[in-house]
Amino acid sequence: MTVSHTQDKMYTGPSRYVQGIDLIDRAAHYLKPLGSAPLIIADEVVWDIAGQKLQDSLRGDGMEATHEVFGGEASLNEIGRIVEKAQAGETDVIIGLGGGKTIDSARAVADKLSLPVAIFPTAVSADAPTARVSVIYTDEGVFDSYLFYDRNPDLVAVDTRVIANAPVNTLRSGLGDALATLVEARAVHRANGRRMDDSSRPTLAGLALAEKCEETLFAYAHQALKDAEEHIVSPALEAICEANTLLSGLGFENGGLAAVHAIHNGFTALDGDIHHMSHGEKVAFGIGVQLMLTGATREEADRYFGFLQSVGLPTTLEEIHLADATDDDLYKIAELACSDEETLKQMPGEHTPTDVVQAIRAADRYARSLRERA
Repeated sequence: MTVSHTQDKMYTGPSRYVQGIDLIDRAAHYLKPLGSAPLIIADEVVWDIAGQKLQDSLRGDGMEATHEVFGGEASLNEIGRIVEKAQAGETDVIIGLGGGKTIDSARAVADKLSLPVAIFPTAVSADAPTARVSVIYTDEGVFDSYLFYDRNPDLVAVDTRVIANAPVNTLRSGLGDALATLVEARAVHRANGRRMDDSSRPTLAGLALAEKCEETLFAYAHQALKDAEEHIVSPALEAICEANTLLSGLGFENGGLAAVHAIHNGFTALDGDIHHMSHGEKVAFGIGVQLMLTGATREEADRYFGFLQSVGLPTTLEEIHLADATDDDLYKIAELACSDEETLKQMPGEHTPTDVVQAIRAADRYARSLRERA
């Protein structure tokens, strides 16, 4: 990726975002400008849920749609395997259908083949679909690296019927990831920091989108969770789909990441049940840590901790399976979060691993005291 000048401001986003009920039935309308022979990448579970339907819809509209089963890990070997499959056919556009690792792999395949890519998320559990970055893992599932691309996806398409039928916990997880957007973007803005790709400065547009994201969460999250339990595609669910995906995705990429996601990544320093938690659940706990790190007022802390608790996201060490964590354990998390590669350096001021350990303890204590007050 071309490195920008660090004093420049930059805004990036997907060429087109589209969202609607039964969108899969109309997918060809949005895909035909990109190509005529799409390769759908989806794992076996997603294939049964939406993949076959998408392929049938595209073929019914005259597109030569083929598919490849995703092996489950966004590794360079799996990406290379799919690249070879695509090269063997007439593929001219890549479709990533599914969750985060499928989407990340589809972006990488398209980049290696210099083809357009369309992202069809089947859950709104995180804000990755709109981004121009992939998280790459080893074949064993250990974090390997980030891949940054010259452009964002050409199309992001969210079928809200599919989202309404996904497990409710995926929607809940997405709320945690989305709530972090403004918390982090505001910190980066105050520190005059940089975008997530560590190149240019974030824009006011990114901050404004992060603000709209948070406003939407507080207005519609509770109703959207109730509607999702009944598989209802309501206006509230539509609003949260957009907040979790588009507003949060553009907000984090153009607003920047700070301590919350650094804490999330710091958890990889430990083994154990914490790794059974979703991305959004671990991010939710990290929000509390950043609030404590910055000395949030009681009013601000109550607002965020209260929201997280009200939608069923974890705010205590016990809830993320770290009730018995020692200070040495927490120091390992903090040391990794404070490393040069992490985004905690985007925070205003200087923060040491010791500061972070104390903030983790303070966040846990605050969350427990809020429950006691309630």
